[in-house]
Amino acid sequence: MNQNIMKKYFFLADSKKRKTGLRLAGIALIAFVLVSAFAWSAGLIGQRNTTRTFLENTPESFPAGYRRAHGKGICFEGTFHASGNAASLSVAQVFEQKDVPAVGRFSLGTGNPHAPDNSSRTVSMALMLTSADGEQWRMKLNNKPFFATRDAVGFLKQIEAFKPDSATGKPNPEKVAAFLKEYPEAKKSMEYDAKAPWTKSFAGSEYYVINAFLLIDSSGKEHPVRWSMRPHAPFVSMSAEERKKAAPNYLFDELKKRLEKAPLYWDLVLTIAEPGDPVNNPSQQWPANRKQIIAGTLEVNRVFDQAEGGCRDINFDPTLVPKGIALSDDPVLAARAGIYSHSYNDRVREIGYGKATDAVGKPKKDNSQNK
Repeated sequence: MNQNIMKKYFFLADSKKRKTGLRLAGIALIAFVLVSAFAWSAGLIGQRNTTRTFLENTPESFPAGYRRAHGKGICFEGTFHASGNAASLSVAQVFEQKDVPAVGRFSLGTGNPHAPDNSSRTVSMALMLTSADGEQWRMKLNNKPFFATRDAVGFLKQIEAFKPDSATGKPNPEKVAAFLKEYPEAKKSMEYDAKAPWTKSFAGSEYYVINAFLLIDSSGKEHPVRWSMRPHAPFVSMSAEERKKAAPNYLFDELKKRLEKAPLYWDLVLTIAEPGDPVNNPSQQWPANRKQIIAGTLEVNRVFDQAEGGCRDINFDPTLVPKGIALSDDPVLAARAGIYSHSYNDRVREIGYGKATDAVGKPKKDNSQNK
């Protein structure tokens, strides 16, 4: 091998090494970016607010297998009877089908699954409707008709602002004032919480979806709406004195007794927005004179313990809607999807690894990991 050939050989070998090195570096860079992106999206790195942020205060002692929010609940089964009145606004089959199977859950607005019923004014209904074409409509509604702040970050800031000061045991007035300056709409929510009556029954409560959605008709036209479940049973309030004397499970016990006698009913009421109504701000209600349509009636026939499964294993993510219904650009709605997903994944993981006990109807002593 002469000198020129030797030089060419070593040049080609060196070039091949450089190309191989560049390829490996490129692969490593891509892998790093993907792993970093995953960690960032999961809230494992960085300081931004993520959907995980909303659940980070869950204590280690939290009972395994329960929802991180609205942990105390009871499943129900029933049927949704469409009226046909909303069929012109949406191609979703659920608005035309006479009888749609329904699975849902009534719950108390607190994380503690063993909290007494007089610990929260908020009561909720979650619902999943499955029409004959296989499409599912999942929703989560509260008896409070609006959200405290215009976005999800504001909700976190509200919690932080109202944390009791270690010295006084009360919220720091300066922090509260700063929060209200940034989120003035929260004053309305504070006034509501101070004055709104407490309900004496799940059956007489109206439940509201706080976010706006879009109904899509056969021509593709979008109709912004919000909806509520309006009870046939009358609302009965509960005084502070009655709440003090109430049994720990008075809401759930009263619901069971009612259903032993007869089904319970709620009308699905659609409220149609007019031009200019805010569809991306859940803290702002629409005027009371907006057109309303009764899209159908929910009939609830029985309730059963969530430890039996059924509603326990459903993620009532309100962004899971059927064809003919679309999401609005409400930022709180987008945040809710991630929060529900994290909560669902956490409890399913705990159940799957055998950590859950009473959440799945298993005594603690039967679970070696909880002895």
